[in-house]
Amino acid sequence: MKSSQIGPSLSRIVKCQVLWDNQTRNLYSVDASSYILKPQVVAFPRNESDVVKIIKFAKKHCVQITPRGAGAGLVGSALGRGIILDMRYLDEIKIVDGYVKVGSGVFKGRLDRILQSKDRFIGPDPSIGPYCTIGGMIGTNASGIHSLKYGSMIDNLIQIRMVNSSGVVVKLPGNHDFNRVIKKIHSDKDISFPKVSKNSCGYRIDRVLSEKDLHKLIAGSEGTLGIITSAKVRTYRLPKNIVLYIIHYKTLYEAVRDVPKINELRPSAVEIADNNITKHIKINIPSRIGCLLFVEFDDAIHSSRKIHKIISGVIIRTESNKERIKKIWIFRNSALAYSLQSLSKNEIMPNLIEDAVVPVKRLPLLLSLLEMISKKYGFKIIIYGHAGNGNLHIMSILKQRDTHLIKKIALEFFLGVISIGGSISAEHGDGLARSEFVKMQYNKETYNMFRCIKKQFDPKSILNPGKIISNQSTVTRNLKI
Repeated sequence: MKSSQIGPSLSRIVKCQVLWDNQTRNLYSVDASSYILKPQVVAFPRNESDVVKIIKFAKKHCVQITPRGAGAGLVGSALGRGIILDMRYLDEIKIVDGYVKVGSGVFKGRLDRILQSKDRFIGPDPSIGPYCTIGGMIGTNASGIHSLKYGSMIDNLIQIRMVNSSGVVVKLPGNHDFNRVIKKIHSDKDISFPKVSKNSCGYRIDRVLSEKDLHKLIAGSEGTLGIITSAKVRTYRLPKNIVLYIIHYKTLYEAVRDVPKINELRPSAVEIADNNITKHIKINIPSRIGCLLFVEFDDAIHSSRKIHKIISGVIIRTESNKERIKKIWIFRNSALAYSLQSLSKNEIMPNLIEDAVVPVKRLPLLLSLLEMISKKYGFKIIIYGHAGNGNLHIMSILKQRDTHLIKKIALEFFLGVISIGGSISAEHGDGLARSEFVKMQYNKETYNMFRCIKKQFDPKSILNPGKIISNQSTVTRNLKI
């Protein structure tokens, strides 16, 4: 089918809005990533039936189809050349005891407000929080500030409802058609994964231990195995007592060396921010600051008192007022925006190496790797993130708009992260930025298993092709530079 025929033909078989004008296509050619990729058509399904019809159409005519939530992802997961599915209208919310049934298009901010009225919350809390959707969070296996205690999306999913590549509605777990996936995974003894607390690189077959775990395969799959329409997500009771410590360190190295000891006290969050970020925080802090650690406890309050004895930094503030704590976290959540403020007119900040995770005790090695590469290639770095998980967000500021240099930096950094037992993506996914490097992250047997899973779920490769399983280089191909 010719590209010009896709929109008119699709609009005749579905009742929902289908747009293919140039303005709409340009709007959906970008997201929060560093990439630009123009689709042919944008569809706005109103219900699951629309999704079924659109996928059947895409399968029949071999048209690519990419789901999109808020477009808040940093690696280009929601960009595609064929049909973009804007899932905003699948926004059902139903609160049940211990979990919430939620449509993939529900914005987390809206869900948070409804759950808070019931004294509940969901664990994963990305910094973009209010503006991301549940489907997008599942697709990238999102985590956030409190993942140290409450885990990533993969740890909080109870059930997934999705439409597969044949246009059939599937519930996971509970669908026996995929039992052979389990057998394949368990039959290969050479499957290997990095030993890190969270991971969004590749398909999470390490978490599929039985048929009851098959829904976890969809977490982090970026719409490549099925189009999520709804999910059941675990909820928690809001903590009654919270205490937050802000700790000043002269260097990042000193701070990260304290993190393993702090983790033994079972905090709910351990976050780090360098002086590029902290200078924007409107609280009384020393003017010549190296970095800050934000350490929160929300139940083991008695353990928190021991923190004074084990840290080498200086506690500059102890806060127990929930509203003031919330405001401090808002400053931390604005770290990416603050990073952008550090850019001059001729500098760029591509989101390529921004999501590395290593075993927590190896954070000093990750900092050494960054220092070595940034000096070698002459670029500045801004660092913040989830130190308690070993996950640093690294913003690289480059003066040269040189795609060859960008790829060299990415390749050398990813090889270094893998060599110290880490993952190249903790919570942002692979997308256009990292999919070509997934085969480097895993051994041959593991990557071949990924290929088998993709083929079983999506034999015609119409679901967000080129993401996770990639046969071409995309890291610099569609960069907005």
